[in-house]
Amino acid sequence: MQHLRAGERAAIEDAISRAEKKTSGEIVAVVTRVSSRYFGIGLMWAALVALTVPLPLILFTNWPMEHIYIIQLAVFALGVALLQWEPLRLAVVPKSVKHARAHECAVKEFLAQNLHTTKGRTGVLIYVSFAEHFAELVADYAIDKQVSQETWDQIVRELTDHLSRGERGKGLTAAIESCGKLLAKNFPPGSEDVNELPNHLIVRDAR
Repeated sequence: MQHLRAGERAAIEDAISRAEKKTSGEIVAVVTRVSSRYFGIGLMWAALVALTVPLPLILFTNWPMEHIYIIQLAVFALGVALLQWEPLRLAVVPKSVKHARAHECAVKEFLAQNLHTTKGRTGVLIYVSFAEHFAELVADYAIDKQVSQETWDQIVRELTDHLSRGERGKGLTAAIESCGKLLAKNFPPGSEDVNELPNHLIVRDAR
């Protein structure tokens, strides 16, 4: 899976810096190639397929049970081997599970980046997981109560539309600019405003 190019990363970080000059709020962008390895789910699928093998062989053949057992083990081993290929493993994971894992990672990143500790409780996390085709905005209490869920959803829709077209840098930059406008409107910079969190793009991989 292609990573963000250096020019895209620079544009994203510049967008964060420009947005934060107009607000006392904080914006952090975190991207990851994939939010989870899903090895456990891969093993589950291999086991489920292997469990279906004995019954038709018992019903429609006269093979000895030890032969059927060996075939079952071989099917399981083949399934495990095939599911080491990440695209196939991701394909068999339900969308709801992938989005749930990515959401969990987004919340963890919000806490890990100390967005919940900003002075005005105005931190916003933009989280993107490319393999899961997932994007989420996590906003702290002060800003979240000022902005409707529909507005957040619209920003996420625009971001995911860009991602679906392969416009990763453009989509993230646009989302940052949109969040910056919301923060600037509700929380303009004060005379003693300080940049509490770093403006660089944070790139993760699955734990």
